[in-house]
Amino acid sequence: MPRKARSYTKTPIKPDPKFGNARYGKFINYLMERGKKSVAQKIFYMAIDEVGKKMESQNSTSGQKMTGVQIFDLALKNVSPMVEIKSRRIGGANYQVPMEVVEPRKTALGMKWLIAAARARKGAPMHLKLSSEIIDAYNKMGAAIKKREDTHRMAEANKAFAHFARFSRR
Repeated sequence: MPRKARSYTKTPIKPDPKFGNARYGKFINYLMERGKKSVAQKIFYMAIDEVGKKMESQNSTSGQKMTGVQIFDLALKNVSPMVEIKSRRIGGANYQVPMEVVEPRKTALGMKWLIAAARARKGAPMHLKLSSEIIDAYNKMGAAIKKREDTHRMAEANKAFAHFARFSRR
């Protein structure tokens, strides 16, 4: 462990070219495979357009008008976890300690779970799988929401070990 504090500065994420939002740029970076950013951007933008088209037909009956980007933001908020469990070794025993998730990690986990759930779907191009998963997350259904609920359930089951959370930052 170094004696002096590191002079570590986090590299700022570049915003995406279409919407100018750093969060979408981060999502595109997570979506990217083998350094092909232009392919990831195409997939993301096509998925957002597809979400807008699909939800336009559903929202025409309810009367409210939402864009694909707004639906994506709400879906990401629905998928992001509030608590997670971390393993802590205390007194020779390992405990699953529930801990609150701080903001940058919360959105990062939500993005990763959304992409993993979309990739797990079979039989369609990636932009269609991603758009379907975004719509499911918006409606609080789907594999990404199930992952979030499982994480919350595990944290609830291990609530008895929450007092060990104070030992974690040493």
